[in-house]
This record gives sequence, C-alpha cells and structure tokens, in this order.
Amino acid sequence: MYIRWMQKNSLLLLFLFCSILKIFSQSAVKILFDARKAETAGNADWIVDADQWNLLWNPNATLAAANNEANAQRFPTPAQSLITASTPETFWTGSLSNWGIDCVKKGYQVETLPYNVPLTYGSSSNPQDLSNYKVYIVDEPNILFTAVEKIAMMQFIQNGGGLFLISDHTISDRNGDGNDSPVIWNDFISNNSILNNGLGFNFDLMNISQTSTNVITAPTDSILNGPAGNVMQVKWSNGTTMSLIPSQNPSVKGVIYTNGSTHGNTNVMCAYARVGAGKVAAIGDSSPPDDGTGDPNDVLYNGYTLDAAGNHQKLLMNITIWLALGGSSTTNIPELTVAPTRLFPNPSSGLFNINLNSSSQIIVTNIMGEELLNLFLTSGKQNIDLQNAAKGLYFLRIIQDKKKEVIKLIKE
Repeated sequence: MYIRWMQKNSLLLLFLFCSILKIFSQSAVKILFDARKAETAGNADWIVDADQWNLLWNPNATLAAANNEANAQRFPTPAQSLITASTPETFWTGSLSNWGIDCVKKGYQVETLPYNVPLTYGSSSNPQDLSNYKVYIVDEPNILFTAVEKIAMMQFIQNGGGLFLISDHTISDRNGDGNDSPVIWNDFISNNSILNNGLGFNFDLMNISQTSTNVITAPTDSILNGPAGNVMQVKWSNGTTMSLIPSQNPSVKGVIYTNGSTHGNTNVMCAYARVGAGKVAAIGDSSPPDDGTGDPNDVLYNGYTLDAAGNHQKLLMNITIWLALGGSSTTNIPELTVAPTRLFPNPSSGLFNINLNSSSQIIVTNIMGEELLNLFLTSGKQNIDLQNAAKGLYFLRIIQDKKKEVIKLIKE
C-alpha cells in the first residue's frame, strides 16, 4: 500500500521537493566576490577560488596559455555544501579562500562574478544580476567601472544591497592601464550619475604601512564588536587612508584611524555609511584579506589570520555580516522582520497612512541617510506626514521590540 501511494504521488513529492529547494535558494544570503576588474593582475590574487590560470590582463582580460593569471569561475570547487566547521582554507584555491570559507561557515552562499559576465542590476536575463545578492565585495579593482556599471552598483546599494570597497595604495596599477584602485573608487563615488559624492568619503592618494591600535571606543558597534569578535588593531602593508565628508552623507562613520590621529574626518583606515536602504563599508588596504595561498605564480602573504594578531579576520567578517544583515549599525538592534504592517497610499502626495500592530519607533530617511522624522507611535492607524518634503524616494524604518522592518516610500 505504501509503495502504491508513493508511485501515485511521486510527481507531487517531486514538485514539493523542488519548491522547497527554490525557497531555500531564494532565502539564502548570497555573497558575490568580483573578478571582473583585474583583481588577479600582477601579483594580486583577490579571488575566492579558481580552477584555471589562463588569463592575461593587458589591460583587459584575454585568454592565454596555462600558468598565467587566475581565471575565477562562478561557483568555487569543491562544492561549498561539503564545507564543515573544520574545513581548512586550502579547500579552495584563491587568496580570499579563507574569507570565502568563513562566509560559508556562517551560513552564506558564496559566488564569484567572472571576468566575462556583465555587471547589471535589474536584468532578468543575467543569472548573476546584483539583485540576486545581498553583499558585493570588490577587492582592489584595477579597471574603471563603466557608466552602466556605476548605475547598477548604486541601484544595488540604494535598494538594500551592501557594497564592500577595498582599496590599495596610490600608484598600485597592476594591469598597466594608468588607473589604480584609489582613483577607480573615487571615480565611482564622485561620477556615477545616480548619487554623486553620496557615500560620505573618498580615498586618499597615499601609501602607508603601520600597525594601528587607534580604534574608537564603541561597545555596540557591529564592525568593531560584532559576531566575529572584538577588533583591537589592524596592519596596513602599503595601503591608503580615507577622508570623511559628513556634509555629503551624515551617516558616515570612521572606526579605525592611523596611530596618533584624532577621531575626526581624516586619516581614516576603516569607515562605513548608509546609502538609501543599503550600506557601504570600506578599508584602505588589500593586504588584510590575503590569506597567503592561491595562485602558485604569485607571491602572497597571510594578512587574514597572521597579521594584526588575527584581527583582520574579525574585522572583515564583522563587516560582511553587517552588510548582509542590512539596517542597523549596532549589535543591540537585530536585523529581523516584524509582523506585517499595512501602509497606504504608496506612492502618495505626502500623507501616508500606516496600521501598526504595536507601539513602534518610526524613522524616515532620504536616500542620503538623513533623518526627516524620528517618532514613537502607538498601535493602530497612524499618519506619516511628508507633505513638506521634496518629491522622491524615502525609507521608512519601523522598530518594534528591537526588531526592524524597512519600507520604501515614494512621494509624487
């Protein structure tokens, strides 16, 4: 009887199984590491894994014979489903393999954007469209982003994505096109046609080497005191710094500075900010992610777990987790979803109605992260008044019992 039931319902069971797999795939947090911008040129190997070493960057990618630069594929191999708590970083072959494997151990899915896959946002024809990922990591790009790529990246951030910008020192051009990572990142920040100079920082054209313990005191900051541990120091091995510009983005925050510097807007080694519904984080050296193994043709160093007494691993994973969760920058507000709320009309001419199932903190920000409203409202039907605000896109954050929901508001 059981066998007959299985035969009769086999198609139904298959459908249910496939549906569960699809739901799991859609709900899993995906981390995308870039490999399009000459991250393997010269003596760099800033990728999670590669099965072939047949690229030349001169200055763009061309296929060549074996024993050249790493050609990272979309999915690392062996499969990440085989990774356990004890899996070593040599399971994959790339100098960011330790970081990637740490992400998998955290429960994330890891992919690489290969050199020949377009960088898009909102394209249904591209299976690696940025809309399919929560975090996009670009470690020392050596090719300028095109106008179309900049738009895709900014749309990704504004719609809730997390971008990790990693730079290197000035005059560090690895593929001979005349552009190095500080110049490339500053071009993206200041010339993207969506939100110019909206991140609140830019990279200095500097070359510094030091171990810094100049970390701000912020016990609830997720970057410094997050799930991966407490960050006490960093080591830059020919890196650069950043300058903060709060007038461009009031949410920008520096958390690590060069030794002897005040905690102001200059000499910043690590910073982060909100942009729209998303987040950005940045560091000024590509040495900390390097785990010392990868392309056999490159000379690599272990900055990930060896330098700075292992603090780089904590810093990079805390940043990754913070970007992946979205929302708050402090550990005392978990990034969870509250019970459903109802908001109408949306779009609106400025007056929004919302039904709250419990007392809530209401925060409305613009795409620059600037607060327009910060209210405490009781349960029931309430009004959100943006009649005096300019037309455009806003973000409504609802905090209930340390849980958070974000809703996009459109004022027409």
